[in-house]
Formats: sequence, C-alpha cells, structure tokens
Amino acid sequence: MKLALLRMGALPVLLLSLLVVPSSPALAEPEAPAPAAAPGFKISGRNLLDANGTPFVMRGTSHPHIWYQGETNSYAEIAGLGANTVRVVLGSGQRWGPSPAADVANVISLCKANRLVCVLEVHDTTGYGEEAAAATLDQAVTYWNSIRDVLIGQEAYVLINIGNEPIGNTNPGQWTTATANAVQRMRTLGFEHTLVVDAPNWGQDWSNTMRDNAQTVWNADTQRNTLFSVHMYQVYGTAATIKSYFDAFAQAGLPLIVGEFGHEHQGQNVDEDTIMAEAQTRGIGWMAWSYSGNTEPYLDQTVAFNPAQLTTWGQRVFTGPNGVSETSRCATVYTGCGSGGTAPAAPGGLAITGTTSNSVSLSWTGSSGATQYQVQRAAGACAAGSTFSQVGSTAAATFTNTGLAANTPYCYRVTASNSAGTSGPSGTVTGTTTSGDPGGGCSAVSTVQSRWDGGYIVQPVTVTNTRTSAITGWQVTFTLPAGHAIAGSWNASLSGTTGTITATNLTYNGKLAPGANATFGFQVTKPGGDAQTPSGFTCTAS
Repeated sequence: MKLALLRMGALPVLLLSLLVVPSSPALAEPEAPAPAAAPGFKISGRNLLDANGTPFVMRGTSHPHIWYQGETNSYAEIAGLGANTVRVVLGSGQRWGPSPAADVANVISLCKANRLVCVLEVHDTTGYGEEAAAATLDQAVTYWNSIRDVLIGQEAYVLINIGNEPIGNTNPGQWTTATANAVQRMRTLGFEHTLVVDAPNWGQDWSNTMRDNAQTVWNADTQRNTLFSVHMYQVYGTAATIKSYFDAFAQAGLPLIVGEFGHEHQGQNVDEDTIMAEAQTRGIGWMAWSYSGNTEPYLDQTVAFNPAQLTTWGQRVFTGPNGVSETSRCATVYTGCGSGGTAPAAPGGLAITGTTSNSVSLSWTGSSGATQYQVQRAAGACAAGSTFSQVGSTAAATFTNTGLAANTPYCYRVTASNSAGTSGPSGTVTGTTTSGDPGGGCSAVSTVQSRWDGGYIVQPVTVTNTRTSAITGWQVTFTLPAGHAIAGSWNASLSGTTGTITATNLTYNGKLAPGANATFGFQVTKPGGDAQTPSGFTCTAS
C-alpha cells in the first residue's frame, strides 16, 4: 500500500509585507575561490566537533527570521532560555526574500553576541517536486554563493543547512543525486563549513531514501563534513520507529541530528519524549520547531515571541526532562556561557570496575560543580589516534556501557559539564569484554594496529585455546561495518570480503595446546572519515 502523507513542513504564517521582495541577480561564481583558513566545525565519526575539537551536541530551536525580521531580540531570549544553537530561516528569492548579505551578517553577529551556534537554512526548497513554487537545491547553492563574503571565515560559528525539506513526497529518490550535487558544488565554491542536509518526504524520510543513500552523499563531500538532518513529526509517533531510525545511522557510522520536531502535527501524535531521551543517550543534536509565529499555534514555544510566556510545548522543550535547560552545553569557542560561573575541571581517576561479555563498567572521580558527565568511546585499545563518539551521559560518577561485542577492547574517556560549559576530556582507559562463548573452546581478541583515511590493519587477532585439552582447529567469526571490505589477510583463510567474515586456521596453526595461542591479521579498505572497526569476534574450536 502506498503511504500517502500530507505536506509535513512546519510552515509559518506568511505576511504579505514580508513576501513581496524583489529578487536580485545572482553573483557570478568565482573560478578559484580562496577561503580563509579559519578553523571550524568538523565531523569525527558520528560526532560534530567544535573548532576546538570538542564534541558539540546541538540543543535549541528554530527562529522564523525571514517572516519576522524585526524580532531580533529573540536571539538573546533563546540564549537566555539555555539554548546553545538556533536554526535561522532565510529566503533565497524563489519564494521568500532573498535575505540580503547585510541581514545575514547581522544575524550571525547576534548569534555570536549571544553565544549561539548559528545554523542558517534556505526555506524556499521546501517540498520541491510536490510544491510547485519550491526552489531547487541548486538554486539554494546559488543563493549561498551570492552571500559568500559574509559566510567565509565564520566556520567556527555557522553551519549551512543547504535547503529545508528539499524534496516532497513526489519522487523522493531524486534526493540522492540532487543533494550530492549540491554538496559537491558548495565545496567547489570554497565553502568549508559543516554542511547540513535535510531528508526528503518533507524532511521525514518515511521512504528511507536518506537513510539508505546517506553514504553516497557522504562520499560526495570531499571534506567528509556533512551532517544529516531528519525532521520528526507524525511519522515518528512511536518509540520503535524513532529508535529504528537512530539505530540505522548508528550502524552506518554516519552523523545525524533531528533538525526539526514537534509534540504533535496535523492532528497526530509525535513521541517527543522518546526523541529527546534517545537523543540525549546517543549524543544526537536537535532543534525543536519553533520559537513563535507558526500557522499551527500548537508548535509555538512562546506566545507572541515573549519568553516569559512559554507555551506547554515551550515548557517541554526548554524546561522539561532531557530539555534545553537540562542538557544544553555551550560550544567551547565561547566563554562565559549560561548563567555564569566556571566550567568544571576534567574528571580524574577513570577506571574499569567490571566487564562482561557485552558490557564495560566505569567509575571516575567527580568534578566539582559538574551536573553531568558525557561518556565517550573509541573502537579498539586506546591509542594516540583514537576517534571518540559519545555513548551515554550520567549525573553519577559511574556508567555501564552495554550492547558490546565479546572479546573486544574499547577505549573510554569522560568529560564533565555544567551550565557554564564542558571540561576537556579525562585520561583514557581500555576495557576488554570477556568471552561471549565460553563453550566454544577458544577466544579471539583483536587489535587495530594502524589506520589511515582509506583503511586500517587488524593485527594481531589472538586466538587462544581455552580448553583443558588440545584443539585441532579453530574458526573466528566477526562482522565488518557497512562499506568496509577485506583487502588482504595472513595466517588464516577468510570467507568473503564484506559483512560477516569467518577466518579459518591454516594447516600449520590450527593445533593448539591448552592455553596456547595463534595469531592472524587482515587489511581493510573503508570510506574516508569512517572510524568504525570490525566487531563481534567469536571463536569456535574443533
């Protein structure tokens, strides 16, 4: 049965006085742009890092700037409510605006003055293919190029959301090529910002087009600095649907945010509690829709842009469980964030307190003034080049990370935070899970020996006879992440090159006395920027 949905963009009331603005001619594109070398936001694994290399998790709202250009006090108000990010609606001239360069420069200055990360988005693309007046993503890129002078050099404070909800429900498959082309053209034009790309189906991706083709778009970005954004409205009315979508991006190892969401939409429920709770646990950023001025008043977070009059939805976003006040932490490019005070020192004494076949338990010495700790994990034993992603948060100085592979090392570190900011990371510690198959007669422990942008070497994988008698052979099974492939191996015969792999002993290293071990290794190719490594190592003896 074909799924038919109404248009799902959260679209505000449009005032005619703000709509009828003549378009200005597009500026010629420079042949060889020379962007400033300013540091900016970057993607590492599934994490967004600020310009200081610190993981940054968006917590904020959207401001309908193009329709309410006089509401410039809103930036200070949104910051005062605790947000660390604001998503700003602009127009490219096809439907609204265009927002002139001077206006955008002022918006950026207001964001910076109020210690907000600024996510700028073109709204004219909303529902292309189904909405006749909608702009193409290519037209959106032309607009960004027309105001490039006020954007270049702001990479540490500004992310560019190329186009809002750029494809409707008609032919959502066109999203992949259109988005990849837009990302490539932005890079050709010299933009080094983190780029944000919205899903099709009016942002909701019920067809799973973005989910299934995100890797193609990621690969199209020469800088591997693209952040995927899903808009969660009535399609996401159950916890299972939300978790499944989040799981898919986690398994793909790609970065995801919730660029918009509400608590209801078009008379249907949205499970905002699960969205916010799961986002907090997984370190996924979000920006709720929207501050004020909606056609659908139930999506207003304030009454008539008055922060002293939070609606029920506004209270949920800003002061409710897992809301802005509880979870927002400033980007470290700013100082003196929040209500004042000093960010806590990094936690000390990080230690492994226990392991099972699928979990590692941690403890550390609490930091004075900290209200929350963020637990970060890297694959493999700790090394200088370890790439970390947040795996949980807690108010206590203990944490248990579950759902892990057996016989596998993991590297951990912890940061501490309060309303004034986030500390640097603690020291690191390696925890190795125990055997997941004690009856298999052997164990297998892997080590990532070296890695580079396009691949890595796993060496050694140590196979140990755990029986009290000799074994005559062994098989080790493990799983490669999506997009990874075996490029070569030694001291074992490997079945297949992708997905689940079985390594079998060779004639000279299968016989092992009790407690004895053998080793093998392999080389893997992978997409650039992907920090995942193989998992699920299990061993069976014969």
